[in-house]
Amino acid sequence: MKPLILLSNDDGVASPYLQRLADQIDAAGFAESLVIAPERQRSAASHAITLHKPLRLHEHAPGRHSLSGTPVDCVYLGIIKLSPRRPVLVISGINRGYNLGHDIFYSGTVAAAVEGGLRGVPALALSMDPSSSADLDGAVRFSLALVKRALAVGMPAKTILNVNFPARAAERYAWTRLGHRAYADDVECRTDPRGAPYYWIGGGHAKLGDEPYTDCGAISRGVVSITPLSLDLSAHAILDDDGLFDVGGYQEVEWSQAPVPTSSAPVPPGPSLPRPDDDARAPSESGPENSKDKP
Repeated sequence: MKPLILLSNDDGVASPYLQRLADQIDAAGFAESLVIAPERQRSAASHAITLHKPLRLHEHAPGRHSLSGTPVDCVYLGIIKLSPRRPVLVISGINRGYNLGHDIFYSGTVAAAVEGGLRGVPALALSMDPSSSADLDGAVRFSLALVKRALAVGMPAKTILNVNFPARAAERYAWTRLGHRAYADDVECRTDPRGAPYYWIGGGHAKLGDEPYTDCGAISRGVVSITPLSLDLSAHAILDDDGLFDVGGYQEVEWSQAPVPTSSAPVPPGPSLPRPDDDARAPSESGPENSKDKP
């Protein structure tokens, strides 16, 4: 039986970038692809997960599904419920547009890969130059080579690689750390037809850094960047320096002298979430609050 690869994205199930990669994985024959992607555009969804409304699954073709949720919903359900067997790899993308530097904190593409890592499945987040002239074929070829190598070597569980392709995906790549992509902060205030103000966030110009050994630096030099990401966001440099400061009036505990845990009892579950009894009570899954279209 072929290894199973779960694919998702944040551009939506209709993305030709996602479809091309999934089809090429199947055509190559070394693995079986399963696509579970959002039914619509969900860029910048970050790690949002849907808890307060039902999720609907739609099959477009064998192994090709859309879900009325976020990228994280897709991977969560894909691993926990919908895959016929446990995936050996999660792939998010290929995304149209870079995910460099601090973009990873906003990106639905990266979040889908991170969800794979949180579920113990190694994952790749794949993103590329957004221009219409960008080399999609080259990005797909590199992606296939990367996936084959990852399966052959065996990526450890919870490993996440954030991969970005320049406009022309040359035969060169670099292992990188996160760089800095500077955005011009932008909040635009408008007025609706009834005279009430509303706001649009984003759209400001982004400047790409060129620091060596970073993902931004690699892209600015026309090199594919591969950035390993960690699920541990602890600031180890501060911890290694015994913290930032003392808290006045309180005693800092040395872990070598810390009290023994008083109980090993499991933490009680949180409150159950309300669920609709039927479709008539189910909240709408589309509407003006979810629309990304500007008037």
